[in-house]
Amino acid sequence: MIPSNSNLLIVLLAIFSFSCEEEFIPDIIEAEDQLVVEGYIEAGDRPTPPYVFLTRSFPFFSKLSQDDLNNAFVRDAEVTVYDGEQTVTLTELCLDDVPEEFREQAADLLGVSLDSLGFNFCVYLDLSLQMMGEEGKTYELTIKAGDETITATTTIPLAIPLDSLYFVPPPGEPNDTLAQLRVIVNDPPSTPNYYRYFTREGEGPYLRPFASVTDDLLFEGQTFELPLAKAEDLNTEFEQETYGLFRLGAAASIKWMTLDEDQFNFWNTLEFSRANQGPFSSYTRIQHNVEGGLGIWGGIAARYYDLTVEY
Repeated sequence: MIPSNSNLLIVLLAIFSFSCEEEFIPDIIEAEDQLVVEGYIEAGDRPTPPYVFLTRSFPFFSKLSQDDLNNAFVRDAEVTVYDGEQTVTLTELCLDDVPEEFREQAADLLGVSLDSLGFNFCVYLDLSLQMMGEEGKTYELTIKAGDETITATTTIPLAIPLDSLYFVPPPGEPNDTLAQLRVIVNDPPSTPNYYRYFTREGEGPYLRPFASVTDDLLFEGQTFELPLAKAEDLNTEFEQETYGLFRLGAAASIKWMTLDEDQFNFWNTLEFSRANQGPFSSYTRIQHNVEGGLGIWGGIAARYYDLTVEY
């Protein structure tokens, strides 16, 4: 069969395009580094004073060493928080400065694991404990580092607690060692609400799951049930059979958080970007609420639930 003119043209173009194909190497633009903020103040069952991690951004294609991570923390900045009544100045503190016997407590407060850290971890926090998180209150953050100034504002929402928590057998084949966690939430009507959660099993640190945030777009004003997957340490090997499940008989703890919209948008876009990897992924711009830099300043209303894993 002789190909038609149009088909022949397509074949010739295909051959020509493959024969002329060259490797494409995109230009790497060295962007100016920026100040990066990750700061929180928590109200609820275990209120905390404000604390802020302040670092510099790295170019996307950087190869990072331990010295690079140590030098990423911005030192000697002036960091203040105003709550409408008083202003507190946060004190710079690095993990190497904390006595050995108090390091575990400090790491637990800041949500980090000492075992996974290979560098000196620094933070700005209110050591005087003059300002503790309160639901419904607004907090204004100001950071001055050299000639740069960063500002951000957050309001701690009113906490929306879990109505109930319980464990059920996991789906699939019968299993007598693992359990799935399910919770029920009574979502208030009329206003958008935003949620996030961490989990802990045993005495380890609280960990965030791969997808840790949700809004109430699909169930506003309703009572709804949803499964909560157990968060896994990023350093552990993925096991499909046990992923997201709790061990029967273990002690479990859930940190259930109510967030404002800015913080939800930050974590939602960040987690979407992490999941959307690969050569055909689309670019995702991480939303943030920091003026003069990057990152998040977030108010949290948290409830903690301790329970034994059992049906």
